[in-house]
Amino acid sequence: MVIAMTDVSKTYRTAEGPLKVLDGIDLTLKSGESLALTGESGSGKSTLLHLAAGLDHPDGGRIVIDGAEMSTLNDRGRAALRRSTVGLIFQQFNLIPSLTVGANLAFHARLAGRHDPAWNDTLAKRLGLDSLLARYPEQLSGGQQQRVAIGRTLAAWPKLVLADEPTGNLDEATSAQVLNLMLSLVAETGAALLMVTHSLKLADRLDRRVHLTAGRIA
Repeated sequence: MVIAMTDVSKTYRTAEGPLKVLDGIDLTLKSGESLALTGESGSGKSTLLHLAAGLDHPDGGRIVIDGAEMSTLNDRGRAALRRSTVGLIFQQFNLIPSLTVGANLAFHARLAGRHDPAWNDTLAKRLGLDSLLARYPEQLSGGQQQRVAIGRTLAAWPKLVLADEPTGNLDEATSAQVLNLMLSLVAETGAALLMVTHSLKLADRLDRRVHLTAGRIA
């Protein structure tokens, strides 16, 4: 099991009082399995993803990733887990503007100590980036930037890929193309994929779908 969430809850303090965003979430994901997380805005999708990434802390319940219980890890331990085990893909791309496409692709793999030039070259070709390696992010289209973000994540061979609306900033045709590439490459690495999306059409492309309503699995 790559990730197991058991009775996970999360509440935020607001001016109007406590706001429970997640309430008793149970979720598991195995290697090579893909899961789409859908729900209305405010249903807790992104919060769940941030908890899975160790970017936030649950108020209750357990989150175990690749055998490591998140509650036992300090900030440094969670950062190390993200470098070695978890790959993040967001709709904002989050590329490093001062690095070329080639350097961005290799960035996470170098941090994880897993840089493989042959795999990097394969990703560049498969993602249609091999002729753009000397360019900078600002010289790319949105679809090209998202392909770099996907390649950067998969270059490090993560066991778990967390994707938050990874095609949300793209038009429908580009979105379908980028999703096809992402699903194909994630499957090739054997990683587990947890993807937040508002699109049922995209969600149906994954192995399973879980719908959140008011912080609970419907």
